[in-house]
Amino acid sequence: DGSSSVVDCGFVTYSNEAKHGLIGVPQELLETYGAVSEPVARAMAEGALIRAPLATLAVAVTGIAGPGGGSDEKPVGLVHLACAGKGRPTLHRRRVYDGDRHAVRKATIIDAYDMLSEMVGKTG
Repeated sequence: DGSSSVVDCGFVTYSNEAKHGLIGVPQELLETYGAVSEPVARAMAEGALIRAPLATLAVAVTGIAGPGGGSDEKPVGLVHLACAGKGRPTLHRRRVYDGDRHAVRKATIIDAYDMLSEMVGKTG
């Protein structure tokens, strides 16, 4: 059956404008906490779930994969992940991965799949 039997749609929202416009992340969260934060990751997952008509689960990631863009407060490798499910509390994980951009992205994907698997195992 392929991925179309389990995937409804996806949103790529690198910019704050896309996060706000496409998946409804409140501008106040972006201004107060920044794009790479727990509140924004949660809002991304919850907003994607609302905007994907057939979805029962949504996962969102926001982070700094590098090689640049990090700071003392938000270092390269910092990623916030969130997973939302209809009728379920939203899960969140904060990670700081080691390695180059490829390693950070790969570790993020693995954690995102783990969160989806955990959410699937919950009964609501």
